[in-house]
Amino acid sequence: MNYSEIKNCDIANGPGVRVTLFVSGCTHHCVGCFNEETWDFNYGNFFDESAEKKLLTYLEPEYISGLTLLGGEPLEYANWQALLPFVSKVKERYPKKNIWCYSGYRFDEDIVDKFCVQWKDMRVFLSYIDVLVDGEFVMQEKDISLQFRGSRNQRIIMVQESLRNGDIVLWSEQG
Repeated sequence: MNYSEIKNCDIANGPGVRVTLFVSGCTHHCVGCFNEETWDFNYGNFFDESAEKKLLTYLEPEYISGLTLLGGEPLEYANWQALLPFVSKVKERYPKKNIWCYSGYRFDEDIVDKFCVQWKDMRVFLSYIDVLVDGEFVMQEKDISLQFRGSRNQRIIMVQESLRNGDIVLWSEQG
């Protein structure tokens, strides 16, 4: 897997100060995408042990709330497979920090109903994700007043609660 960028101090992609990893590779190709160069799976740098170490070090300070995965598309098969051992390390080392993930795939229709059935390790991957912002960016639904998402069709989903309930539980700033 390649990645386009690592940010060590991001306040736009989840609550608090976050570390963000922008993966490369996306097949959605949303009109108006803010990060078109990451559609190419070969764009950027190879996600290796050095990149992992950098991210783990960036996550260390107490003021860092957590990690955000975006891109590109973290839930493209090759990407989440490469991220699975890494998110496991993050949760093991920093159990109180949360992990957010942005995906153009829909949580219920694509991820739970298809990916979890097709690939058993997807459930393992999801076990490390606290919040998922789902749905493709839709230019006609663009709304710059929305918190942590770009278009009105996108949802901010509490992953663990949704999996336990069997129904989507939306995130709210109050928890």
